Amino acid sequence: MKVFIVGASGLVGNNCMKHFSEQGWDVKGSYFSYEQPGTVFYSTLDTVNSKNFDIVGWKPDVIVHCGAMTHVDYCETHEDESYQQTVQSTINLIEVAKQCKARFVYISTDYVFDGKSGPYREDAPVNPLSVYARHKLEAEQLAIKELDKTLVLRVTNVYGNEARGKNFVARIVDQCLNKQKLTLKLPYDQYASPTNAWDIARAMYVLLRDSKHGIYHVGSTDYMNRVELALKVLSYFPHAEYDLIPMSTAELQQPAARPLLGGFVKSKFSNEYPEMLFGNVDSYLQEILG
Repeated sequence: MKVFIVGASGLVGNNCMKHFSEQGWDVKGSYFSYEQPGTVFYSTLDTVNSKNFDIVGWKPDVIVHCGAMTHVDYCETHEDESYQQTVQSTINLIEVAKQCKARFVYISTDYVFDGKSGPYREDAPVNPLSVYARHKLEAEQLAIKELDKTLVLRVTNVYGNEARGKNFVARIVDQCLNKQKLTLKLPYDQYASPTNAWDIARAMYVLLRDSKHGIYHVGSTDYMNRVELALKVLSYFPHAEYDLIPMSTAELQQPAARPLLGGFVKSKFSNEYPEMLFGNVDSYLQEILG
C-alpha cells in the first residue's frame, strides 16, 4: 500500500506515518511550515508550486488529509483564512486524488455536532456552531460526495507524542517536568473523548487495510470534561504547582461557540474490530513517564 499523508508534521499525521511505516507500507508525508525528518514539502493551496512533492507522479493508493487550521477561536475571526485552510485545501486534494485514482481519508471532528446530546454516533444529526465546525463539515461532505470510498474519521481532544508538544496533555506534562507553575482556566461543562493519536493511527490502518469507507467515530475509553482531564494529568505530578480555576463556558467568553456534550460512541468501529483495545490518558502517561 502506498500512502501519502498531508500534514505529517502534525500530531495525527506523524503518528500515522510512523505506524503505517512500521506495518510495512510505503509512506510519504508532507509538511508545509514545520519540517520533520522524512517529510517532503507540499502546499495544499498552491498545487503548482515548483517545490511541491510530485504526488501524482508517485501514484499513491491513498491520500490522507491531516492538515487543517485547528485554532477554533482564530477561525471565528478569520473566516476566509479558515475556509482556505480547511475547505479549499480539501477541494484541491480531492482533485489530486482523482488524478491518482487514490482513495481519500479526511480527519474531522465532533464539532460538527451542537453538543446538546452527546456523546454521538455516526448517524446523529449534524449542527455545527462555529466557523471552524462549519468548514470541517463542508470539507468532509465534499470529500464524500466527490470521491467514492472516502473514509472520514471524526476525532476529538487528541493528545500523544508529537515533536512540538502542542497538544493539551503534552503541554501540561512538559510544564510539570520543567517544574513550571501552571495557571489553568478551564471549562467544567465541555465534555469529550480524549484520544491518543497513536490509537487513531492504528484505527485508520485497519480501516484502510480492509478497504472500509464512510464515517467512523474514533474515541478512547475516557469521557471527561477539561477540568477532569487536567486533574488526571496533574495526578501524576504530586509536587506540581498549579492554580486550576474551573469556569463555565459562558464565563470564559470564547469567540467561537463550543459543543458542550461532545465526544463519541465508537460502537460502529468496535463492533467491526472488537479485538482492538484503545488506550486512555492513564495508559499514555504511564508509558511516557515510565
